[in-house]
Amino acid sequence: MRKVLFLLMLVPGILAAHETQEPARPATGGVSGRWVVNTDFYGSTIYFRMELKQEGEKLSGNFDGDKLEGALKGNTIYFLAKDEQGGTDEGKATLQGGAITGTVVFTHTDDPTHPETHKFTAELVPARRTGVSQHHEFVPTTFYRQFSALNKPVLTVAPGDSVHTTTVDAGGKDEKGVTRVLGGNPETGPFYVETAAPGDTLTVHFTRVRLNRDWAESDDFLVGRAVDSELAVKMKDAGKSARWHLDRERGLATPEKPAEHLTRYSVPLRPMLGCVAVAPNVAQAPPGSGDSGRYGGNMDFNEIVEGATVYLPVSVPGALLYVGDGHALQGDGELNGNALETSMDVEFTVDVIPGKRVPGPRVESATHLIAMGLAGSLDDAFRGATANMAQWLTEEYKLTPSEVAQVLGTSAEYKVSEVADRNAGMVLKINKERLKPLASAEK
Repeated sequence: MRKVLFLLMLVPGILAAHETQEPARPATGGVSGRWVVNTDFYGSTIYFRMELKQEGEKLSGNFDGDKLEGALKGNTIYFLAKDEQGGTDEGKATLQGGAITGTVVFTHTDDPTHPETHKFTAELVPARRTGVSQHHEFVPTTFYRQFSALNKPVLTVAPGDSVHTTTVDAGGKDEKGVTRVLGGNPETGPFYVETAAPGDTLTVHFTRVRLNRDWAESDDFLVGRAVDSELAVKMKDAGKSARWHLDRERGLATPEKPAEHLTRYSVPLRPMLGCVAVAPNVAQAPPGSGDSGRYGGNMDFNEIVEGATVYLPVSVPGALLYVGDGHALQGDGELNGNALETSMDVEFTVDVIPGKRVPGPRVESATHLIAMGLAGSLDDAFRGATANMAQWLTEEYKLTPSEVAQVLGTSAEYKVSEVADRNAGMVLKINKERLKPLASAEK
């Protein structure tokens, strides 16, 4: 990420925080804190995180994780930062109504004779609320079909708060079978999480993922990634919808109109959410709710169940959390293209890990740490999951590359999570029991 040289001219006054957070601070109290920098790139907003620490006239900190140095003289602040290739950025701004506004000039090492000038603003990240966490009952009336930062938040919550809500099924039907929205994995949300800023990690702990109706829909074919040419020919007449009965009392799913060899077939229910996402940076075109990536999305991982915690990288202020695409049950990979699609009763608690950047989705269960890879091929998804877990072990347990290799070589468990959509998914799991000695050694 590029480093930035900011020349910020601050008028005497206050640096205002979010109106629901701590009081604004006087400029004489310094400029130390976490900032979100919103830069206008040809009409699109690019978000950066910035941390400033003031010691007398000396300023230090980082811009999007990169080291910043500078000086404060009167009401003028100078910042200098360089990216890993030596590129520099220069800016000038003033404080207007609690926000720093101005322009920044980017000079790139690959084209130093053509610097780019862009407008920017910077806002102080509000402090975390104190006091008792709140519980919210939210009844959705609008459902979105894109994981977009442009969608208006349906509810603002604070770290530690819990939300109880419902989702519609992949076809847009609710718990009563009423079609509420066009199909394609319509999402409940987005939920704006206070204090969540680019460079943070959002945690979503699911305390309730329950069925709220007695039927689901699926299909009777196998997706293209799952078949060879011979099997594809045999499947040429498949592709019909299959409806399933969900016996919540007995915890079983059965075909409503079974073919002759499936008359006694049943499977145990295991409700899960196919979609958990935060909004990608607005510089990226909003992905549809059937897609997946670093932001999460339509991951279709069958271990995102009640009791699981999902970790996602924050790219925009407030994170903007979406949930949807409930499944009564799904085998590994979602081989039918549609699992047992149904509506869901959901409750979750959110939290924010400030300053921690994860490379992609992670999941924690009662027994395992789980790193996910999502890519256009299973090979690339495999590599992504491995790199994701390697970084997790390095950060949490301070392992060297050699030690990471030894742990993965003896404890890795891989699963195919998704093959039905544009991106394939692989997950790498490690049993927490294997990691307990590492935690003790690290302490």
